[in-house]
Amino acid sequence: MFPSHSILRNQLKTLIANRRAQGHRVDGLHEELNALPDSYDALDAFAHRLSRLPLREDWPYTEPDELAEIWAECDPARPLGPIAVLAPDDASARVETAFLASVCGCILGKPLEVHPTLATVREALEPRGEWPLREYVSESLRVKGEVHPNGGLHGDAWHCCRENIRYAAPDDDINYTILGMLNLEKNGRDFTWEQLRELWSRHLSLSMVFGPERTILVRCGIESLGWPARNARASDQREWVRVWNPNDELCGAVIRADAYGYACPGNPALAAELAWRDASFTHRKTGVYGTMFVAAAIAAAFVERDPLRLFGTALQFVPRRSRFYRIVEDSLNEVALASDWLDGYHRIHGKYKEYSHCQIYQECGTLINTLRFAENISDGFCKQVSQGNDTDSFGATAGSILGAWFGPDRLDRSWLTPFRDEIRTGLNFFYERSLSALAKRMAKLPERMAGGVE
Repeated sequence: MFPSHSILRNQLKTLIANRRAQGHRVDGLHEELNALPDSYDALDAFAHRLSRLPLREDWPYTEPDELAEIWAECDPARPLGPIAVLAPDDASARVETAFLASVCGCILGKPLEVHPTLATVREALEPRGEWPLREYVSESLRVKGEVHPNGGLHGDAWHCCRENIRYAAPDDDINYTILGMLNLEKNGRDFTWEQLRELWSRHLSLSMVFGPERTILVRCGIESLGWPARNARASDQREWVRVWNPNDELCGAVIRADAYGYACPGNPALAAELAWRDASFTHRKTGVYGTMFVAAAIAAAFVERDPLRLFGTALQFVPRRSRFYRIVEDSLNEVALASDWLDGYHRIHGKYKEYSHCQIYQECGTLINTLRFAENISDGFCKQVSQGNDTDSFGATAGSILGAWFGPDRLDRSWLTPFRDEIRTGLNFFYERSLSALAKRMAKLPERMAGGVE
């Protein structure tokens, strides 16, 4: 039942690359790894050593993981409570719209997912008369497979092409938003890692999770063999996240942020705190900061009318001496100078194209670009998906921000019609199939956080 030595060695190679990106000294470690015997003890000791590597002397960033230390590194002038109060009916309507828009943005982007750039998306769409993007993509792209350099579209694309859409298709991004809702409904704002472990073990399957989420879910399964998962010590979980958890800065936690933003309209401080509690279950550093940033941005979008100031507010909940802060602050400045959304994209992509699919930095820059130039909700998530990278994940995130920002009057309902009010999720023991009923349930989160819903 143990992972093979080969699997563990590959994980350790990825961990070395992660530690290099995080500023640690890794010289000679690949050679040392190659020289290790096929021994679980030797490989585990090496993994623990990687978790304690010193930083390079010239590393200019400070990137804590604990919440108190994160707050100490954030802007001391950040708002500590609500920045504005929203009428309950308005908040509920905007949450409902944000969730529906996130579903539309996710399904729009799903066929194009995995490493496209704006150039490759445009080259595929333009000859078919589908550029600029204004509706769900056609099946001809799936058949021809011209978007990705490795040929073909996303393997799960067929029921997200406009000729074939009959429901909102299963997707991990949508799953995580629903899971966030279930978490807040069941456990409230003071939820713990132990409660997340129980929730994940019940509702998630390995085929619908990736990266650190899959690693942690495997860990939960192993723990359940010896004792109930709820009795596992939080310190053991923290050690696992710190030691045996490759790619802990990718976007898996960011796509779990939406429900926490919905629950806190006008209160980015609380949204960021809830996002930290969830994200730190699996991620570290940029993976956590990006989640806090997105949750705060969604929360601020309910009440802040200036798009650049909105993201400036969200950035106040990120450590100022982190890589994430530096890149996103620079992207914010570039978008402020852009003449249109294409100019904004090229400004960001020109600097940060090395950070592509799932690597958060460029993708958060394109979120800023989207909101600044969006004419309405659907125009916005079309612009977001057109910018490439992780098109379904950030199409969904953009939908959440746009829906909270514009409100229900600016969502063209023709985007919802193909779903026939049906949603199919990849969650175990979740039986809601009405998309509209689920959206209304999501819309109760603000009242629940305020203590008004049992």
